[in-house]
This record gives sequence, C-alpha cells and structure tokens, in this order.
Amino acid sequence: MSQRLKGIIKSAGPGFIIASVVLGPGSITTASKIGAEHGYQLLWVIVFAAIGMAMYTTMSTRYGVSHEKSILQTTAETYGRWFAGLIGISAFLTATSFQFGNNLGVATAMQTITGINETVWPLILTPTAIVLIFFAKNLYKVIEKIMMVLVMTMIVAFFLNLIFAKPDIVATAKGFLPISLPRNAFNEMAALVGTTFVLHVCLYHSYLVQNKGWGLDDYKQQKRDSISGIIMLGGISMLVILTSAAALNPKGIMVSSAADMAIQLEALFGSFAKYVFSIGLFAAAFSSLLVNAVIGGGLLSDGLGLGRTMDEKYPKIFSIIVLLIGMIIAVFFRGDIVYALVLAQASSLFAVPAIGIGLFLLLNNKKVMGDLRNNLIQNIVAGLGLILILVMVYYMYHRLIMFIGKL
Repeated sequence: MSQRLKGIIKSAGPGFIIASVVLGPGSITTASKIGAEHGYQLLWVIVFAAIGMAMYTTMSTRYGVSHEKSILQTTAETYGRWFAGLIGISAFLTATSFQFGNNLGVATAMQTITGINETVWPLILTPTAIVLIFFAKNLYKVIEKIMMVLVMTMIVAFFLNLIFAKPDIVATAKGFLPISLPRNAFNEMAALVGTTFVLHVCLYHSYLVQNKGWGLDDYKQQKRDSISGIIMLGGISMLVILTSAAALNPKGIMVSSAADMAIQLEALFGSFAKYVFSIGLFAAAFSSLLVNAVIGGGLLSDGLGLGRTMDEKYPKIFSIIVLLIGMIIAVFFRGDIVYALVLAQASSLFAVPAIGIGLFLLLNNKKVMGDLRNNLIQNIVAGLGLILILVMVYYMYHRLIMFIGKL
C-alpha cells in the first residue's frame, strides 16, 4: 500500500461518521419505498439534497479548521445565547426524531435475524450505547472505528447486489432529471430530503474536525473527506432506489415490512436475502443510534452553554435522554413500521430551519470568518439548499394543519 493511500485512510473519519449517522434505517426504508412505488423517478431529489448537504458540511468544515471555539460558542457571542440555544434545541429535537427511527430499525433487523421479539432489542442496545458513552475512553476513536466498519459493510452488500439487479439504464438516466413528480409522493420526497440533507449533522461536523485536531493546513484534505462522506451517503441511497426499482417495482410490490424490502437483494443472495438485508439495516440503525444521540445531546448542551465535549456532564446527560426517548417510543410503538420510519424522517425537517439560518449567517460574517467567509457561488448553492428545506417545511406544516383540521 502506498504512503499516500495510507495517509488518506488514516486521515479519514469525520466523513465516515457523517455518512453513518445520516444513513440510518429511515434512509434505507425511504429509498426502498420510493424505488418500489415510483421506480427511478425521484433520483434527482437525492442529487439536490446531497449538493445541499455537501455545501453546508464544507461550510462547517471551514469553520472547524479555522477556530478553536465551538461553532455554537461563537454563535452565542455573535448573535446571543438565545439563538445558540434555539439551534441546540432544534438539533436535539431533530436527533430525537431520528432516534425513534433508529430504534425501530434495530428492533426490526434483530427480530428477523434472531426471531426474538422486536420490543426486546431497544431495551438491550440502548443501554449498550449508554455504556459506550459513559465508559469508553476517547469516545471519538471508538465511534470512528465502529462507523468505518459498518458503513463499508453496507456499501459492499448493496453494490454487489446492484450488479445482479440489472436496473433500466434509460429510466435511470431520466430519473436524474427533475422532469417528473409522481402523484402522492410528497411524504417520500420530504423524507428523502430529511434523511439526506441533515443540518444538525452538518453543524456537528465542525466539532468532529476540531476533535481531530485539524487546522487550516488540513482544510483541502478535510474537504475531500467531507465530500467523500456525502458521496457515500447519496450513493448508497441511490443504490437502494435502483435495486428496489429494478427488483420490486416491476412486480408491483408495495413496501410494508423489512421482508418486502429484503426482496430487492434476492438476485444475489437468494433465500439468505432477508438476513443480509437485516444485517445492513442493523448496521445502519446502530451506527446512527449511537452517534445521533451524541450529536443531539452535545449540540443542546453547547447551545445552552453547559459544555461541548463528551467528557463533560451535561453533553452525556442530554445524549442519554435522546437515547431513552427513542427507546421508550419504540418499545411502546404499535403500527406500520415502514410508514413510521418515513414519517419520522419527514417530520425531522420541522426543527432544522434555525440550524440552516445560523450556519448561513455565521459563514457570511466577516468578523468571524474573515477571508474564509462564503463567496458568491457558495452563497447561491447554500441559499438554494436552505430554500429547499424551507419549502419542504412549509408543505409539511400545511399538511399537518390539514390533518389537525380533520380531527
């Protein structure tokens, strides 16, 4: 192995963590449902969402390599503690929404693998995550290693299956063009945006960069790592849509369970498909379950001025609260798991506008960023990404009001 390749592998980390926390069971479920019901038509949504995710992640990276204070500490000093606290609360609520889906994913996957009732698994794996948070020395390195293994496991499984799935090349090419909008696809579109363009994770990326000890000299390398993580994220979602569109859509299969989603892997894995799929679903769910809680708890604590690192009291307490809320809801949940996973991803959009606005303002503040503030092109892309989020939130809010009005 060349020294350059070794250096790239050694430097990787935050990008993998970003991919692992964003690529949860909601991502796989949403992508499977979209491919089965709408074929290749919504591939373009991933492209738009991934571009927005990449822009805000690199914005966060630029802050992280150029400052010692955390991004929410600087936000509090620049715009007031109330704004930093609002962003922290928004991140906490978004993480909690994701956590419900992560627990459902873990439970569904482990029931398929072991046959043990799904309500048992959140009660086992949530305490495991709590132990890691409390007792793992140098938690960042532990998380980094776990995430790299789990993410690579998913990539290999879905990529190999794609070879055998034989997707329609012409339909795939058309799917990347925003020329069609399937009827009754809004929930899935919102969920796809919500599970690809995840702003609380973008924000936390600056903390990961600072924890890694990188500075301005490492910016180009760290930017590559960040973008590679987003490419992995978008790429896996595309792989799932492609395989689902090729394997499920022609058969008219409507995704309503993990078993339905697993059919898309039968081309390669045959009768073992449900186990292979469940392992991938578990990898997505558990990796996201742990890191998502740390992100939500850490950002809330720092936003309130109560500490930013997992060596401190309040980040640990808030992270555990995220874990426990997700566990309790999942244990007592009764209903359509696939619908719940899609809805959880879509509803996470409600809390994210404050995070996007905060990042946009800070990265355009000359006193804070100096010559590293956003240029015109970056602002155009970041602005369009923020508009995408706000449009999704508006329509989710509108649909919520209509739903409440019918009660």
